[in-house]
Amino acid sequence: MGKATTLRASGASTKSSGELTFVYADDSLLVVCKPSGLLSVPGRGVDKQNCAVAQVRAVYADALVVHRLDMATSGLMLFARGAEVQRQLSIAFEKRAISKRYVAVVHGNVASDCGEIDLPLLTDWPNRPLQKVDTELGKPSLTRYTVLSRDTAQKNTRLLLEPVTGRSHQLRIHLRELGHPIWGDALYASAPILALSSRLLLHATSLSLSHPTSGEALQFTSEAPF
Repeated sequence: MGKATTLRASGASTKSSGELTFVYADDSLLVVCKPSGLLSVPGRGVDKQNCAVAQVRAVYADALVVHRLDMATSGLMLFARGAEVQRQLSIAFEKRAISKRYVAVVHGNVASDCGEIDLPLLTDWPNRPLQKVDTELGKPSLTRYTVLSRDTAQKNTRLLLEPVTGRSHQLRIHLRELGHPIWGDALYASAPILALSSRLLLHATSLSLSHPTSGEALQFTSEAPF
């Protein structure tokens, strides 16, 4: 991708709409920082219409969704301006030409400094929206991780995560299967681990891509708020 232009959420905010912050905007794409607790797209019911896409479209009416973050996950989201750019960015995601990295705080001290979690995932239909590991029918799912720090007193580990694939709940279930669920995870952590944090400690901290029009290498970063 070459040398990238790096833009940080803390210093590149152009506009804000409630808690959602606009990190970058041009004629082709938008990058925002979504808070934990905000839906990416509308849910069912009148009470679930406030979401990232609604807030973005209130400022940029032509914004279209390219990817999503779980409601409980905070961090960087990418939007396209117009259908053609949406198509280009969607293809880039499919070809894994867009790189995303996350920071998470997980329970326990992870032994290896780095590693991979390669477990196929499938929707657990009777228990939706939960996902499950299924070695026969599951879709290939790969997560790479690197230890950033270990806190032996608090019995947790801060990890940098790179999802090579982009399955629903991939990071959350992969870390649970590794034996280190994310603090504050209401879906995949036990009650005692859920109670350790008032929110899911998972943040989309980095987004790297080639600009769909100019080809310029862009990198956006956002420091985890935990």
